Amino acid sequence: MAPKNNATAWSMWWARGGGSSNATVVIHHRPGVPIYTSLFWGHTAEVLFKGWPGDDRGMYALAVIFVFFLAVLVEFLAHAELFGPGASKVAGGLFSTGIYTVRTGVSYMVMLAVMSFNGGIFLAAVGGHAVGYLLFGSRIFKKPTATGGASPRKESFSGL
Repeated sequence: MAPKNNATAWSMWWARGGGSSNATVVIHHRPGVPIYTSLFWGHTAEVLFKGWPGDDRGMYALAVIFVFFLAVLVEFLAHAELFGPGASKVAGGLFSTGIYTVRTGVSYMVMLAVMSFNGGIFLAAVGGHAVGYLLFGSRIFKKPTATGGASPRKESFSGL
């Protein structure tokens, strides 16, 4: 028989073979905010910071919007050409390294938010990446080049 709400008892029961590989286990439990190990739906979550957004529906909506815009920012930083061809190699290299560093940090923040295992946060992250790519990475909003086509992408997909 499985224990009720004691995290230590859960881990001991699990270690003795009491659970299966697809069971949801509460790893750590604080009053009011459980930490899930599988995707769940609801506004009671903890995203990025201890106690945030908590049990407040308005703060949860703010967290969803925040994660959405973080994902859009990741796509902007990945696809925006922020300096022209006339920039010096050293300045351009340092600037692009700084942008890459910021993009990596923001990407990790989105990943950590998704690791809250909240379905709304997950959908906000995926939706933010999709909208960001649509706005900044797809050909829809690219300026045409002198040859009449959309400006070339940075990545090369040869062989596909």
